Amino acid sequence: MKRIFWMGLVVLLAGVTAVYAAGEGFPKRDITNVVVWAAGGGTDTCNRIVSAEMANFLKVNVNVINKTGGVGGSVGMSFAYKKPHDGYTLCGLSESCVTAGVQGGWDQRMEVWDFFIVGGSPDVISVTPDTPYNSLKDLIEAAKNAPGSIKAGASAAGSIHHLNLLALENGSGAKFSFIPYTGSAPSQNAAMTGEVSLVVTSLAEQQQLLRGGKLRPLAMLIPDAFTVEGLGTIPSAFDTYPELSKYLPISQAIGMAVAADTPEDVKAVIAEAFQKALATEKVQKWAKENYYLLSGKTGEEARKEFNMLESLFAWTLWELKAAKVDPASLGIPKPSE
Repeated sequence: MKRIFWMGLVVLLAGVTAVYAAGEGFPKRDITNVVVWAAGGGTDTCNRIVSAEMANFLKVNVNVINKTGGVGGSVGMSFAYKKPHDGYTLCGLSESCVTAGVQGGWDQRMEVWDFFIVGGSPDVISVTPDTPYNSLKDLIEAAKNAPGSIKAGASAAGSIHHLNLLALENGSGAKFSFIPYTGSAPSQNAAMTGEVSLVVTSLAEQQQLLRGGKLRPLAMLIPDAFTVEGLGTIPSAFDTYPELSKYLPISQAIGMAVAADTPEDVKAVIAEAFQKALATEKVQKWAKENYYLLSGKTGEEARKEFNMLESLFAWTLWELKAAKVDPASLGIPKPSE
């Protein structure tokens, strides 16, 4: 009996020692950041810029690779999660990854991760220059007078841009005819070719089209107005429709993550390097030039944001009959709960 006791104690102490050893002197070698979306996209760009700055503080390389495929970034997330939970593998992801579970590509809640949120570019609602809508009020009143007659483009049902469109409808009382596209670029192209009258995508994605006069911005779908060089100030939709505060803002959450059971002292080192990276002149300049609002949320604050996004996205997809898996079966609460 004593022998069994001492063997158990040795195993327990060995496990504790291993946990502490994992964080001692971390990092001792290069770190890999597995980005779940394609190279050149918003998530990839954010992760490469911030990872390069983090490397300066961590004193090791942070090598970014892309593992795409599946649904909701499920291939990349699965690849990263299967690696040892020691801080040497990061997962570059975005708010869209919260749909992986209800789309059948991920059998866990997003709370198995701890997040480091870089931020994102806010959504803007724009129309083509040949439409008669010179303000958001013009557009909303026209939609109210003829519900479902005005075609609105955004990326796929359940995407952040579609959710912002739904929130605009709920907060203003308007009803549009939603036309889903495979991404932001196709939806913007549809607006320019006249397939739709308005489009909802991020300011970062629209900026060149706005400057070129291909699209006319009506309002930002965030509480504050936004000044764009060469275009002036784009007003907030909240100014005209304060009821939007019940449904918005729904913002991008681009960043990176580590497995939640990574040793706390390791996560602390990563978080410190992350915060320092966001504060660098390079990242600040990049964010300003590309119209990104930096977040910097980590720990419990970041987890709460992803829990909210997971609940909102998952149940919206389920109610639209665009989900394969019932969110309740994954333990995802409804947004109102």
